[in-house]
Amino acid sequence: MVFTQLLPTDYTLLVSAFRALPAGVLLMLLGAGLPPRRAVLPLAAVGLFNIGLFFGFLFVGAARLPAGLAATLGATQPLIVAFLAWAILQRRPTVLQVVAAAIGVAGVALLVMAPTDTLDLVGVGAALCAALSMALGTVLIAKWGRLGTPLQLAAWQLALGGLLLVPLAVAIEGAPPVPTTENLVGMGYLVLVGTALAYWVWVRGITRLGAVVAFLGLLTPVVATILGAIVVGDRFSALQLAGMAVVLGATVAGIAASRIGTRPGHRTARRFDAGRRDPCILGRYGAAPITAAGARLRNKLRRWGVGGG
Repeated sequence: MVFTQLLPTDYTLLVSAFRALPAGVLLMLLGAGLPPRRAVLPLAAVGLFNIGLFFGFLFVGAARLPAGLAATLGATQPLIVAFLAWAILQRRPTVLQVVAAAIGVAGVALLVMAPTDTLDLVGVGAALCAALSMALGTVLIAKWGRLGTPLQLAAWQLALGGLLLVPLAVAIEGAPPVPTTENLVGMGYLVLVGTALAYWVWVRGITRLGAVVAFLGLLTPVVATILGAIVVGDRFSALQLAGMAVVLGATVAGIAASRIGTRPGHRTARRFDAGRRDPCILGRYGAAPITAAGARLRNKLRRWGVGGG
């Protein structure tokens, strides 16, 4: 809504770049600091998929598609995350998880799509690519969550993703126009609330809950519809209310199925020596996962005076 109403829709890549880069710099100034050199490459990969490509495809889809159709295509993200997590994290999705993700897409369609929505193939492709890119970024954060704190991960991926996008945006779209007051208000909201705050909360959720947090993205159209009704004063139709109920049910079922389906072998034990970095379990980017049994054995050995430290 902010993009289509307050920002120049002919400059999708530039808006994407100037949304991400200032937000990343702001979070770094608020405490995230600069990323360590050893982590720049994985962070750049996360920034590329989660920020650079995602924002670019997202705004192309938003500019070429009705809002309802764009939201419905974006709702495929939990379904994509389920299969990417299987391939990358070796977490096989349960049948209920896949079914819940598919039902969530149907619920979003009931909520926001209109019978008069028309297809634009470029817009459809861009919206699906945005969902794929964000899904891959979400899974990579779950895989590399030990690279930093949620604030650091949000700041670094936003800054690196924005930096990667700026030269491409300028090369394709040229210099940006002189911003109007409306443009500045829209960009200010997008940078501060829609990007800096939103991505910090999102990354924090991923590092705590895992890639299952993608199911919460199904609630975005619900919140947008409710806010739109409050601002404009529209009443919900029976179809929209049914769509909300379906989305809420699919979100709860998907999160529950994902957490139940997580195997113990995929969970990491708590660091048994909090505040210290044990060289025996130190990975490339931080402390590597260890099993609970391994932690108990190490503690016993320490009590017996073996392998002290």
